[in-house]
Amino acid sequence: MKTINHWIGGKPSEGTSGRFGPVTNPATGEQTGQVALASVSDVDTAVATAKEAFASWRNASLAKRSQILFAYRELLHANRDEIATLLTSEHGKVHSDALGELARGLEVVEFACGIPHLVKGGYSEAASSAVDVYSLRQPLGVVAGITPFNFPAMVPLWMFPIAIACGNTFVLKPSEKDPSAALRVAELFGEAGLPAGVLNVVHGDATAVNALLDHSDVKAVSFVGSTPIAQHVYSRGTAAGKRVQALGGAKNHMIVLPDADMDLAADAAVSAAYGSAGERCMAVSVLVAVGAAGDELVPRITERIANLRIGPGDDPKSEMGPLITREHRDKVASYVDAGAAAGATVVVDGRELSVDGDGFFLGVSLIDNVTPEMSVYTDEIFGPVLSVVRVDSYDEAVGLINSNQWGNGAAIFTRDGGAARKFQNEVEAGMVGVNVPIPVPVSYYSFGGWKASLFGDSHAYGPEGVHFYTRGKVVTSRWPNPADRGIDLGFPQNR
Repeated sequence: MKTINHWIGGKPSEGTSGRFGPVTNPATGEQTGQVALASVSDVDTAVATAKEAFASWRNASLAKRSQILFAYRELLHANRDEIATLLTSEHGKVHSDALGELARGLEVVEFACGIPHLVKGGYSEAASSAVDVYSLRQPLGVVAGITPFNFPAMVPLWMFPIAIACGNTFVLKPSEKDPSAALRVAELFGEAGLPAGVLNVVHGDATAVNALLDHSDVKAVSFVGSTPIAQHVYSRGTAAGKRVQALGGAKNHMIVLPDADMDLAADAAVSAAYGSAGERCMAVSVLVAVGAAGDELVPRITERIANLRIGPGDDPKSEMGPLITREHRDKVASYVDAGAAAGATVVVDGRELSVDGDGFFLGVSLIDNVTPEMSVYTDEIFGPVLSVVRVDSYDEAVGLINSNQWGNGAAIFTRDGGAARKFQNEVEAGMVGVNVPIPVPVSYYSFGGWKASLFGDSHAYGPEGVHFYTRGKVVTSRWPNPADRGIDLGFPQNR
């Protein structure tokens, strides 16, 4: 059985804890490896290594940083199939989803390649007599990222390329459930020419997380995960004096107005709700059907579900793979039970799926006539369950979203430009789609929600990412006119 070790100082590190966690292939239920779980001492070693590397990396030229990032981009692209295979083997998502995940991470690397432009300051000549004022953005030092199981390559790539491009050094704590992809993308950065110690990876559980949050040499922490953990990370990290951006959970709504293209909306609902087995923080989990829209949509979605192929992620015919663990699969299935018991209509029951073997498979579920007090609506399920809530008006639909505790993403499907414009203005969510079900921003904007979907004031990647990983400095300088001091700039002594 393979052991997945830490990556510290540009080389593998076994660590000191003697503790290991299982790594499983979700499609078979078979344990395929074990991952070292870091001790506090291991975290200290990684942070000390990053701190030592910071002394020289912060002074690396912008041209040098950019060259390494361009080389890194090429290596990620050349090794995309290998990385996607690692994703499929440990997370379970189908190969095409895995390639898509890496593509979205690559976009952020490409954005970071432009770091010479992104950290430019401002300059004001003669702000006062013989006084110039200019601004700088400088790196923080050692920063850390704590990333989730559902996007083991993409979310780390949302963080460390920008942080490192800005001149910081980085300690990554990926999910212990599927750690190999994160480790591989870190190794490739070293192959691209990144100096040893600039990027380090420590695997682990709460021990490693809390050690990073408490460490005095870690200046900032980025996190993506569930809302309860995001709140813990934010509270503990800020109490230790750190900058923290903690992206939490979601309950993403997709409103469909009666004038919408129903086939387009049905296709979007299926792909957005069930892609990657619904294990996405931007997955649509609630379809809000306004007026008669539900009567048209539910049959269309049901028809499309019947043709959805579910199986192992390494099977090219599969369109959806298993869930991450057996326990998570059973928890997601329990929400279908709870919805039915509360009076909702189970139109398609994913519990009826049968797949050979011991994999963590669950079919897709479509639940109609859901009401806001049901647990299938109130909880973040994080699985292939789509709830349909029927309302009478646009105002009722928007009110439903705005009263929800989360505000990650929201979408509207309509042919009415006025309704779309009104929606984007009124809806309380950080990312909004108009006839786009999963409005994840491109890399030169920034990703993040509102309300309980974000703790902190900075969204991820894009311009806000650059701002988060740097701090501003303003210099006010005075250089009196040499002539006023009797100095001859002709420098005759040098002629």
